[in-house]
Amino acid sequence: MDYQQIRYETDGDVAIMTLDRPDRLNAWTPRMSEEQADALSRANADPAVGAIVVTGAGRGFCAGADMDATFQSRIDGVDPGTDTQAGFGGLPAGLDWVALARESKPLVAAVNGAAVGIGLTMILPFDVIVASEKAKLGMLFIKMGLVPELASTRFLVQRMGFGRASEICLSGRLYPAAEALSGGLVDHVVPPDALLPRALEIARSMAANPDLQLRMTKQLLTDNPCDTDLQAIQERESALLRECWQSPEHAEAVAAFREKRPPKFR
Repeated sequence: MDYQQIRYETDGDVAIMTLDRPDRLNAWTPRMSEEQADALSRANADPAVGAIVVTGAGRGFCAGADMDATFQSRIDGVDPGTDTQAGFGGLPAGLDWVALARESKPLVAAVNGAAVGIGLTMILPFDVIVASEKAKLGMLFIKMGLVPELASTRFLVQRMGFGRASEICLSGRLYPAAEALSGGLVDHVVPPDALLPRALEIARSMAANPDLQLRMTKQLLTDNPCDTDLQAIQERESALLRECWQSPEHAEAVAAFREKRPPKFR
């Protein structure tokens, strides 16, 4: 796919996806989501890649949906993408971003500036969110006469708790990075010049581990938190554990431990 709104590169065992509309603060479009999905699939299919970092070019991470290319287009009666009316959260039909993120290799967001609306909801299913001290984050849907999307009403409650999730959604205000950190919305806050190095460091710590078990663990973290049936939770874990016992990754880890050497998973 020819990328027009993102950039894709690799740095060792980490893929880096950069939202690349800096003149529009990387405002989101359906085309951008198709490019993002393609880049995720590309990284997941590359055996040399163990984790993925997503960041933004210029001053912003993603300033929400492009007003003219999405909302005004739809008001004018023109679908802004490929059947977005039938898709999830305004994405093209058939593109399930949440499923892609949860089934992907580890994902780390490096939020370098404003992340609002879909600029925030697109990263809530990620595994770790690192923010610059200059970042601001917000759920501005209520200000636009809209409701949140991309399962953010679940992920926000899981990250922030019911009260804080309600406040950020119902007030529509912007949260500075420090407040986002104290509220559980982001996981780390660092100086701007340390943002990408810190995100890469976290990504590499995950990329050092076996792909199969990374994805299995993500699956359990997706399926189990909202299930109140402890037996069902244990059954899911045990079924995957039995697969792991027979896996070459487990055998390699045991052999490496016994031979006092680092394991080689990639």
